[in-house]
Amino acid sequence: MILSHSGDFIHNYQSYQSTKNKEDLNKLIVSIYQDLLPNLKLSSIHHHHPVVVHQVLKPWRLLGTGNYAAVFYHPAFSELVIKVYAPGREGWSEEVEVYRCLGEHPAFSKCFYAQDNFLVLQRLHGITLYDAMHQGLAIPNQVIKDIDLALKYARSRNLNPHDIHGRNVMISLEGKGLVVDISDFLKSEPCSIWSDLKKAYYWLYIPLFSWHRLSVPYFILDLVRVIYRMWRRLLRGTGKLRCVER
Repeated sequence: MILSHSGDFIHNYQSYQSTKNKEDLNKLIVSIYQDLLPNLKLSSIHHHHPVVVHQVLKPWRLLGTGNYAAVFYHPAFSELVIKVYAPGREGWSEEVEVYRCLGEHPAFSKCFYAQDNFLVLQRLHGITLYDAMHQGLAIPNQVIKDIDLALKYARSRNLNPHDIHGRNVMISLEGKGLVVDISDFLKSEPCSIWSDLKKAYYWLYIPLFSWHRLSVPYFILDLVRVIYRMWRRLLRGTGKLRCVER
């Protein structure tokens, strides 16, 4: 089924084998409107920093935050997540359109419902490459290849993969590559962030980290991100920049 702006289903919910049926989704949507949204305090202070969740009603739980939205789940419907955009942050309608264009692919989530600045999505289980580096977990080459194939598929659907960095891609529980954030795939300008990440993987990670599972502290990973952003700002000044990580 195709999404309409009145709030509808993009995919046939009954094809989603990890949940019982469409009635569960309807119950979840009722809880979103009655419990989650009226009691949620969410703000975005700076577009380069994650949004801040000040309050969320139990039993709803915060799963993660990005620079434009926060992701929650309800324990009774743990295979679905709700992505809520912060007030004043754009991107909801673009993300809805991206999911419409993507269709179904194993490396991407699915959107089952979207309305009022939130989306109900299939939950992807795994760990981001960013967190894998922090925990000293192996990042198999197959994960990189899977993500490459997923991005090639997205291009075949007339989308433009954009802003693909270590926090936006995951290693699934089965060791496959997943793409978590597709919200910028309608942007038209070229983006080299994923290409830069792959260079770092093959030139630095494979020779230096892959053989002894070194755990990298978050402050070092964050420092690397800051330096990378500064380098890209310098490129922007020379007219060579092709994409800015958000």
